[in-house]
Amino acid sequence: MLIQENLSIQEKLKILTDAAKYDVACTSSGVKRKGKAGSIGNTSEAGICHSFAADGRCISLLKILFTNQCIYDCKYCVNRCSNDVVRTAFTPDEVCKLTIEFYRRNYIEGLFLSSGILYNANHTMELIYETLYKLRNQWNFNGYIHVKAIPGTDAELVERTGFLADRMSINLELPTAQGLKDLAPGKTRDKILAPMRQIQQGISVSSHLLGYDRGYKKPYSTERAGFAGGAALIRPELAEAPGAALDRKISAKVTGQGESQGLAGTDQGVPGGDSHNDMYTTQPDARPGCIKSRLVLPASQYKKSAFVPAGQSTQMIVGATPENDYQMMSVTQALYQNFGLKRVFYSAYIPVNEDSCLPSLPGGPPLLREHRLYQADWLLRFYGFRAEELLSEDRPNFNVFLDPKCDWALRHLEGFPVEVNLAPYDELLRIPGMGVKSASRIVAARRSGRLGFEDLKKMGVVLKRARYFITCSGRMMEGARLDQDYITNCLVGDEQRARWDIEHRDSFRQLSLFDDMHMEMPVTRDDHYAAAAGHF
Repeated sequence: MLIQENLSIQEKLKILTDAAKYDVACTSSGVKRKGKAGSIGNTSEAGICHSFAADGRCISLLKILFTNQCIYDCKYCVNRCSNDVVRTAFTPDEVCKLTIEFYRRNYIEGLFLSSGILYNANHTMELIYETLYKLRNQWNFNGYIHVKAIPGTDAELVERTGFLADRMSINLELPTAQGLKDLAPGKTRDKILAPMRQIQQGISVSSHLLGYDRGYKKPYSTERAGFAGGAALIRPELAEAPGAALDRKISAKVTGQGESQGLAGTDQGVPGGDSHNDMYTTQPDARPGCIKSRLVLPASQYKKSAFVPAGQSTQMIVGATPENDYQMMSVTQALYQNFGLKRVFYSAYIPVNEDSCLPSLPGGPPLLREHRLYQADWLLRFYGFRAEELLSEDRPNFNVFLDPKCDWALRHLEGFPVEVNLAPYDELLRIPGMGVKSASRIVAARRSGRLGFEDLKKMGVVLKRARYFITCSGRMMEGARLDQDYITNCLVGDEQRARWDIEHRDSFRQLSLFDDMHMEMPVTRDDHYAAAAGHF
């Protein structure tokens, strides 16, 4: 495969933005609209996507691949080396120019940069590092940058890039090692997990040295139990030694100082010089499944600037391999707890290649399943649920008719109804129809008096779901009763519309007040007469 070097930057942009659309950390706008006289603003479909900040702001990003050339032959990927597609690559200066020019025109607020693998992992990561270095230091770009780390890259390259990016991510691709072996034989779990562990380690050290953390824990400290199942799915060799990959020690390698000083809050236990020996390093475990990773740069670098301040994320493909929802959520749970990820993204498998190893999808991409996984992921991150509460080996897949929270509540009616004027915050979070904000408002408001159903509605509680599971001053809402069949029938009816919208989301669009759907009627003789007479 030859890289097409005679293409214009606009032609490269068209190819490499289209190739980047399967990274689902953001959603594409897909709209092209030129500015015109008498109007304000315009839009571009080339690589403009939207992400959302913690405060709810929508942020536009330039989303591109550095190159769609790749040395791997992943069966599910449109950029696999065996595909006959036009190959091209940006230069670091071209990416910088695009980012700055888009930013100056107020198209974007940041950059999302991913890449195939050009020649080898280190060469590709060097180009990405050069791009970010020029953006930050030559162009003085201070906007948001999300960059993909290339599996198999040297630790120092990953580390140096982490000081320039706001967020980094390494795609896990498939939930189990066996699935990766079947569909992406060139990739291994070690290549993916080593930089993931390294980024986690760097974030922890940076947070500690810059004073961002409270109650600092060693990056590899894992006192939590119950994650052996998810860890074993990520790395099957852990099945014989549960938790083996979870026990890591980070210590200061300082001449003349014992390991016992560690990171106990004093500068003596933290490397502070620029010498080669002053570094953080992981001590490999003799047990199976250890992930060898270390931080190469001296601690003085971590005292100057934040390392990946927006955290790291990953992505898994849904439906390309036969894993069930319980396995996927177990892996997700293990990733959150053991690698400190900010977010796990799910991408419904879309058939772009023909291969006997890939599944046939007569019903199309599993969009509803992807939606259920995102709902459950939210419950893990913000609502205090665990994977084994939502699913089990006997019941390994989510209910297609009910969202995971409603389904869980219906299977645990012995804990309902809940009195909203007395229940603690964590118990309120488990009530269908209540979210983090509404539960916080309830806890704050009931200090001033007892709450009724009208009060709950004003606080944002979705009563059409919550009404079956709560009481106010000992009374249920009128018309509600605690009966599993009755509640199920009521909730399923409300879910049908949402389910149809998910499965047919490309077949309709939202109407606006001024939308004529481009259905122009022919001008009649009466129309001409009315216009001439001034009746319009």
